[in-house]
Amino acid sequence: MNTLYGNVPQEVLNKAKTIKLLVCDVDGVFSDGRIYLGNDGEELKAFHTKDGFGIKALGASGVDVAIITGRNSAIVANRMKALNVKHIIQGQEDKLPALQALAEQLNLATDEIAYIGDDVPDLPCIMACGLGISVNDAHPQVINNADYITFTRGGFGAVREVCDLIMQCQGSLAQAAGASI
Repeated sequence: MNTLYGNVPQEVLNKAKTIKLLVCDVDGVFSDGRIYLGNDGEELKAFHTKDGFGIKALGASGVDVAIITGRNSAIVANRMKALNVKHIIQGQEDKLPALQALAEQLNLATDEIAYIGDDVPDLPCIMACGLGISVNDAHPQVINNADYITFTRGGFGAVREVCDLIMQCQGSLAQAAGASI
């Protein structure tokens, strides 16, 4: 089927129809993976507004959103709170136990969860979820094990692409496009 971003295999579309929770890594997914450090130790990250709109629209469509990241960052916490992300899990170098605990807490089966990542620490989650997603500039091991590889690079709208894909498959994309979120 042809989506907004390109042709996607039917198997991926079928999986996207059942998603109730999108879990995202942060560095390399929401950001381009670079971390800017100031002389006084200040950390800066860039987030794309397209991803922000996608997250808000996906949440409004009824799909929950979470982040699981290996680092701790006030910048990330503030950005995710601004996007109404309810589940912000930081400081988790081993992400799979955090994902499993979140699934249990939300009473979700793994096939109802999509996970998007970019590097080797994301692999266990990508492989455990119903829809494992890699950004297109991810580590080759991640790309080789993902169900779906975004057309868009991490930090440049890849999260929005995934949100649009899920909403298109679930029939809520047109409503999100007309909403003022």
